[in-house]
Amino acid sequence: MSKNQPAVADALNALLADSYALYLKTKNYHWHVEGPRFRQLHLLFDEHASQILATTDLIAERVRKNGAATLRSIGDIARRQSIKDDDAAKVDADAMVRNLADDNEALLAQIKETKAAAEAAGDIATSGLVDGWADETEQRIWFLKATLA
Repeated sequence: MSKNQPAVADALNALLADSYALYLKTKNYHWHVEGPRFRQLHLLFDEHASQILATTDLIAERVRKNGAATLRSIGDIARRQSIKDDDAAKVDADAMVRNLADDNEALLAQIKETKAAAEAAGDIATSGLVDGWADETEQRIWFLKATLA
């Protein structure tokens, strides 16, 4: 078990905050999408949200294994997230897809920062885990962009 690696824990907590922000934004769009592609996007957004949520426990446990505390509340997430919320009452379906593609690209950048911090600290467990998260994120980006083509 890795201990006392604040740079890794900080990167993981930032990734965790953005993962929760992206999860909730994706569920928001899942609940509110309308239009001729409703079913396709409704199902895609739900699949993506489930995938994102599945990583949150793994991320938080890596923080704890690095000897640090993890996020404790919605307020803590809000203070750390870089992915912006979307509180608009109505969002066009194509705008939803573009927003989520951009946000997944931001999450991918956060994953790369986490990997760099882990490698700098010699934390091979975290470094290895983030590879799978990067692959899943790249697939979400691909699927989202392909729906706009």
